[in-house]
Amino acid sequence: MPKKFIKLLFFALTIFILWKLFFPSPKRELLFENQTKIITFSDNGLFIRIKTSAQTVDNFLSEQKITLSEHDEVLPAKNSMLRPGENIEIHRALKVSIAVDGKKIEKYTLANSIPLVLAENNISLGRLDKTTPDKNGLLENNAQIIVTRINVEDKVIPEDIAFKTVEKTDNKLSWRDKKTEITGQKGIREVKYKITYKDGKEISRVVLEKNITQEPVTEVILQGTYVKTGNAKKGQGTWYAFKGGLFAASTTIPRGNYAKVTNLANGKSVMVQINDYGPQGKGRIIDLDKVAFAKIASLGAGVIGVKVEEVLN
Repeated sequence: MPKKFIKLLFFALTIFILWKLFFPSPKRELLFENQTKIITFSDNGLFIRIKTSAQTVDNFLSEQKITLSEHDEVLPAKNSMLRPGENIEIHRALKVSIAVDGKKIEKYTLANSIPLVLAENNISLGRLDKTTPDKNGLLENNAQIIVTRINVEDKVIPEDIAFKTVEKTDNKLSWRDKKTEITGQKGIREVKYKITYKDGKEISRVVLEKNITQEPVTEVILQGTYVKTGNAKKGQGTWYAFKGGLFAASTTIPRGNYAKVTNLANGKSVMVQINDYGPQGKGRIIDLDKVAFAKIASLGAGVIGVKVEEVLN
């Protein structure tokens, strides 16, 4: 090959390279905005595939006449370019009301479950706490969520144990006198309860165990039985309805004084205070109030043989 031809070929190749270097061909760009494309669209979980020629997410929403509230969320952002195969998601905000710990919270949320909306508001649930509706259910628009706090505690509470009272007789003590021989004292019992509270208010209490830490002291009362009497009279005793107590009418014992009346048939006795004058009738020496008469005889007897002694102490 002639050297002259080779030189010409090399010169032409050099000129071509320099031309491409300083005068490059304009780049060809793909104009997606003029293309029809298929995208995936989700509105609150409902997915569809749709053809569109919209350039941006905002254009697509306008094209489909989709409106958003100020609380709704769209991904990607409205000003994002729309490319083939794009996935657009709309999350609709729900209005909820939460009643918890004595206060009420009203807000919009993008959460789709009760636990999530509670977490958004820094509301934690204890192991026994409950929600209405149930926390495992789906969250609906205009939901009214009520949080009920349930607390259980074991508590020991001291309680008094009442003391018993017994009465003894003392024949050296006047029959109208009483004397405390041993003073009664309450005991103490510790009771362990399992107490359940609902929103701070007690709703149930169960006894777990009881322990007596201090036994009660029984009170002992001495009742005097010593009676000093004057002359005794025997005769008939009757009854009548008057004041309804341990009283009687006498013609020989002054009012205000006391008498011991004994039923001669059974030996039963009763102490009565004279508060009336009587009785009238041969052989009748005392008229007992109905209550006093019933202490020593049946009311059906009507008249009984008695011994009456005036009490001097």
